Amino acid sequence: MRNLKITVNGVTYDVQVEDAGGAAAPASAPAAAPAAAPKAEAAPAKPAADVKGSVKIDIPMPGTIVSVNVTEGQSVKKGDVLVVFEAMKMENEIQSPQDGKVASVLCAKGENKESGAVLLTLE
Repeated sequence: MRNLKITVNGVTYDVQVEDAGGAAAPASAPAAAPAAAPKAEAAPAKPAADVKGSVKIDIPMPGTIVSVNVTEGQSVKKGDVLVVFEAMKMENEIQSPQDGKVASVLCAKGENKESGAVLLTLE
């Protein structure tokens, strides 16, 4: 028998599973507190030496990147939508604060970012 923890819809169950192909024991009652869902692992950030550009564009609150609308080297105008992220079940746009050129893109679709994380830089 193996003891396993399984989370279904945010509720954690302790179960016993028989290894020899026999029937599994029934699940016990839900654990006292639901386990937190694991966070998706983000791609490693670029080393500081690779980050160029003097204007840093950061995320104002924790959220998940929905789309990155620019690439490195792309010219942008003030007001262009650079990144869209989801926070508190709402999509939010991050717009360019000035005309310029994208120097570094430090985020990708699906990444979770903490408040204040730099998403990209402009020259």
